Amino acid sequence: MPGSTGGHVSGGAVASERDAGAWAGVRRLLVMRPDNIGDVIMAGPALRALKESLPGLHITLLASPGGGQAAALLPWVDDLLSWRVLWQDLGRLPFEPEREWSLVERLREGCFDAALILTSFSQTPFPGGLLCQLAGIPLRAGESKETGHGELTFALPSAPDALHQVERNLRLVESLGYAVADRHLALSIPAEALDGAARLLEGAGLAAGAPYLLLAPWTSCQARTYFPDRFALAARQLAGLLDWPVVVVGREAEGEGAAEVLAPLGSRAIDLVGATSVPELAALVAGSRLALANNTSVLHMADALDRPMVITYSGTDLESQWCPRRAPARILSRPVFCRPCYKFACPYNRECMDFAPEEIVSAALELLGSAGPEGGGVGPGVNWSSP
Repeated sequence: MPGSTGGHVSGGAVASERDAGAWAGVRRLLVMRPDNIGDVIMAGPALRALKESLPGLHITLLASPGGGQAAALLPWVDDLLSWRVLWQDLGRLPFEPEREWSLVERLREGCFDAALILTSFSQTPFPGGLLCQLAGIPLRAGESKETGHGELTFALPSAPDALHQVERNLRLVESLGYAVADRHLALSIPAEALDGAARLLEGAGLAAGAPYLLLAPWTSCQARTYFPDRFALAARQLAGLLDWPVVVVGREAEGEGAAEVLAPLGSRAIDLVGATSVPELAALVAGSRLALANNTSVLHMADALDRPMVITYSGTDLESQWCPRRAPARILSRPVFCRPCYKFACPYNRECMDFAPEEIVSAALELLGSAGPEGGGVGPGVNWSSP
């Protein structure tokens, strides 16, 4: 049952006693998060808190086709509704009223008691709220900087932009009266994904349990992507120092550009670019001794799985919004005048990520610290700001 918020909600409203009572009776809940893989992973603590507060609750997650691939890692999701929503794909999806109305009908058929619309600091919950209102879902909650016209039955005033996305999600859950016992990310990797990842490594000649470095050098946008050739040089140096192979991962779309990463690595590389499902990628992260990545889904997987990581963090976002919060980590960030820019393409040749490969190597070795190449333990996670 919804209970004390534990004092975590601040700077906003809390649902009235009448509203909290209505939310206490929810049995079929729609959660909307039509974003990327990392965004869906960061919804996990909110989903867990809802399940723990409402025994017997059935959760349907509405996610994008890309982000929905992470649903298999979240045991609190009962059903997945995969949909490319128009307001997240403006300019790419044609406006087809029939298509939009078909989503309303699907939501109506779900017979949901309530809808929870999770958004980032820059997004609005009102398009999703309107769809749910048209579908007849009686309770609709979201966080908003704007004033609506009945699309939401509970609108939580927005938190500061710098708040971490996990906490933003949990703040909305707590504002409805639900208790949150655990604020950390967590993933549950299906057995078939663990087996699939093991087969991929075995097929590449890597024995079960052997140490490896995981390299995820790409992101979904240019402005957040560290120079892949420099990432390869850093990984090559680390592979030589630690005598580990380098498992290179990425989407199938990255295959054409993979040569600039794979070639410098030579025989140290295990090329799994485009070869894994999202759950198999999580299994590879779980088995790694160290992950090198940008601000992307691998960061959130490593944080959930408590794996050490070195992250090249661009100036597109504030570190506080998406950074790892529990796993041992070093974040390389360069202060620049235009930070945060929230752009997809950088007009300044990514000066915010102008790190030498040696800086990544140094941060990685410091992170591994006293554990050594064969050890499993590392020191506490802290940030590393490059001058």
